Amino acid sequence: MIDETVPPERVAIVGAGVIGAAWAARWLLRGVDVAVSDPSSDAPRIVAQVLDNARRAWTRMGTAPKHEGKLDFSDSIEAAVLNADLVQESVPENLELKKATLNQIERFVGAGTLLASSTSGLKPTALQQDMERPERLVVGHPFNPVYLLPMVEVVGGELTSSEAISRAMALYSAAGMHPLHVRVEIDAFIADRLLEAVWREALWLVNDGVATTQEIDDVIRFGFGLRWAQMGLFENYRIAGGESGMAHFISQFGPSLSWPWSKLTDTPELTEELTLRITEQSDAQSGHHTISELERIRDDNLVDIMLALEENHWGAGQSVGKLRR
Repeated sequence: MIDETVPPERVAIVGAGVIGAAWAARWLLRGVDVAVSDPSSDAPRIVAQVLDNARRAWTRMGTAPKHEGKLDFSDSIEAAVLNADLVQESVPENLELKKATLNQIERFVGAGTLLASSTSGLKPTALQQDMERPERLVVGHPFNPVYLLPMVEVVGGELTSSEAISRAMALYSAAGMHPLHVRVEIDAFIADRLLEAVWREALWLVNDGVATTQEIDDVIRFGFGLRWAQMGLFENYRIAGGESGMAHFISQFGPSLSWPWSKLTDTPELTEELTLRITEQSDAQSGHHTISELERIRDDNLVDIMLALEENHWGAGQSVGKLRR
């Protein structure tokens, strides 16, 4: 039995963009030593900025640690992954780049090191193709901001061992997260399959002149997005079915699935005209805020939502309690 409360002693992050930096912040605030490797000269600045945001959010949430882990930057992958219990690959979403990076990591890690990729959609079987020990690779797909959102999708490939899955689930749980084992390996896993569907419809609505970016965001944040944050999709539809529950909801609204409401099977061409329209509308909507300001607004709202859910012992609020241990 793997102890889900014992964090690793050392984690290595390879690739310090937005996701990699946020992984580093979460582990550091859990008291775990973190080594970061990234060839960009901006990496230390990005990690420092993300870590500041994470500290601010955890303080607001009342989960600031008594002590943080030690942060090291390494010039090489070899130095970063040495003695790491977990290596989280977080380089850009390119299959060949990720494969080459994982192969390089594998040359320098110990026999007991778990390897995880932050890919948002590439199948782990594809990532395993050239590895010497593919059984220890999993996908650990997080959600931005990683230091706040507890969900992480854990996906194994054809050659991933059950032990690697169990270890990943335990380590991410020790990080205060809510790991979900995606049992069937598919492109984009569960979350991004859903997000892709919404994204496609949103692009069509802008492309066809039906709605602006702000109007689409308003429909989500003033409407069903508030329900989704606490009860997801199926639980909300169960309520919509009334006393008869889900069966009644399906019988009442199921036929509409065959109506020509959706364009989910097609995607609008991202022409220069459409790209410019989306960009200009987005600038008009949020351009008066810097990205840093928007990040802090987002974090403040997420913290308050999670604290409210914690008080009700519901949803993502249950993960806040893990951070208090």
